[in-house]
Amino acid sequence: MASINVRGDYLFFDFRYRGQRCREQTKLKDTPQNRKTMQRVLAKIEAEITLGTFNYATYFPGSTNAKKFVDSAPSTAPVRPGHSTPRFAGFANTWYDENEVGWRSSHAATVRSTLDRHLIPCFGDQDIAQIAKADVLAFRSRLAKIKGRNGNDALSPKTINRIIQILGQILEEAADRFDIGNPVSKVKRLKQQRADIYPFTLQEVTALIDRIRSDYKNYLTTRFFTGMRTGEIHGLKWKYVDFERRQILVRETIVRGAVDYTKTDYSQREIDMSGPVLQALLRQRDATFGHSEFVFCTRSGLPIDVDNFTNRIWYPLLRNLLLEKRRPYQTRHTAATLWLAAGENPEWIARQMGHMDTTMLFRVYSRYVPNLTRRDGSAFESLVRGALPEEVSRDE
Repeated sequence: MASINVRGDYLFFDFRYRGQRCREQTKLKDTPQNRKTMQRVLAKIEAEITLGTFNYATYFPGSTNAKKFVDSAPSTAPVRPGHSTPRFAGFANTWYDENEVGWRSSHAATVRSTLDRHLIPCFGDQDIAQIAKADVLAFRSRLAKIKGRNGNDALSPKTINRIIQILGQILEEAADRFDIGNPVSKVKRLKQQRADIYPFTLQEVTALIDRIRSDYKNYLTTRFFTGMRTGEIHGLKWKYVDFERRQILVRETIVRGAVDYTKTDYSQREIDMSGPVLQALLRQRDATFGHSEFVFCTRSGLPIDVDNFTNRIWYPLLRNLLLEKRRPYQTRHTAATLWLAAGENPEWIARQMGHMDTTMLFRVYSRYVPNLTRRDGSAFESLVRGALPEEVSRDE
């Protein structure tokens, strides 16, 4: 977001233009009156950037940035709906600044990365009204050829859909302001392959807890038997552990190394401690209470780093036990399937997981219950076999 800042005793402008951060020093002292004056100028700059009429050299003629932007300076013609609109880069950055205050830091980082890596390089110099459905489709086609992370040959349909969704949100706002169409509204989402989950069996859980390093036993026990998300358990503080009521209060999460609000409002919840979890947290209290505000922490008192745990502890442990490689997040899926297998009330399970209702529970996890409980239709067969005549119920 654009701002007035101070360097030494002098104020400077700090704003974004065409996907780049610009800082312009002034000779004005840091006084309330000078800040007020500069704020009026900054508001005018932002308005012209939004309208696509901003000329860098007009405001900062001696700046090196002015020379850099001079070859691609926008037209000073006023915006007329259906005829001329701002360039995408300026409008997208303004849209980001206007909405950032309402986003979680992790989402803001994702949007900023998407703008800088994909959207502005492709559409930055185009007038928004000139972006057509064909342009969006061509852009999506190029995205599909970009190499993905973790050794994947291409970006996943999920990632591509997310990029196009952000583009659509920007163009929808432009459509509302300038009375133009939104070409993304005519583009169908790519089909996303349903992601399978790979929960552990109770026997595998026991083996994992038994073989993990001693300083991670309490941590892994708590993960497996609470269904907490990675960020939630890494961000768990002692003030949210209620031993009297045997509850864990999920109130914060760790996102990109910083404490943040939970994933959703429904994620704010109270998790009941089972016996193993209670004992694990009592042992952990002896280890870290008073040393850090975080329940599970490093020797320096900082939260556990997800990459360090995954690569140095988790994956080697799976290899040692000859178990299929899978992310630590599968501990959450494991908790859900074990609760279901034990016959717990689905509504209670949904509350423990932080779900709005049981819909996701049955859609994602229920297919694992027969394998865990051996209730695969045999109970119904026994019922009808005892009630129907032998010649009807007998197997052929």
